[in-house]
Amino acid sequence: MALTSTMYTFDIALNDVDRGVYEQLALKAACHPSETEEYFVTRVLAYCLEYREGIAFSKGLSEADEPAITVRDLTGALQAWIEIGSPDAARLHKASKASPRVAVYTHKDPRLLLRAYEGQKIHKAAAIELYAMDRALLSELVSHLDRRIAMTLSITDRQLFIDIGGENLSGAVERHPLP
Repeated sequence: MALTSTMYTFDIALNDVDRGVYEQLALKAACHPSETEEYFVTRVLAYCLEYREGIAFSKGLSEADEPAITVRDLTGALQAWIEIGSPDAARLHKASKASPRVAVYTHKDPRLLLRAYEGQKIHKAAAIELYAMDRALLSELVSHLDRRIAMTLSITDRQLFIDIGGENLSGAVERHPLP
């Protein structure tokens, strides 16, 4: 019998000082059995870091040609293609041709990704944004993972400050240029 996704509900007070975004988010996100918890938490944080009108999670693994997160304008045109984890060079090449903006949020060592992209053909590689999440922060967040989570996420200078269950966590999101 196939395993089913686990549904999580997040109530997030988002205070993104860098972009001037202050919202109360009520997110429902499904964690597929093949997703690691670090990947899942990275996906939720990326959603918050990219939050704007028209943002949405994809339908998941059933839509292999779709990114983890998209941003579309009111006409339905793709504005941002947001990948999580470690997409290969061919996927980034395709994404860069399909969308005016491409971002990758990784929970893995960014040096390994950058090494894998060296010498690969990636359309407009210099414009692709690669962000590495603080792995210690992700580990701490995973330890707080529950089916219903209330937290405050404040972002200043790409530094994340999270209040979850009365505990304060912090970590950075670092940008790395593609080769």
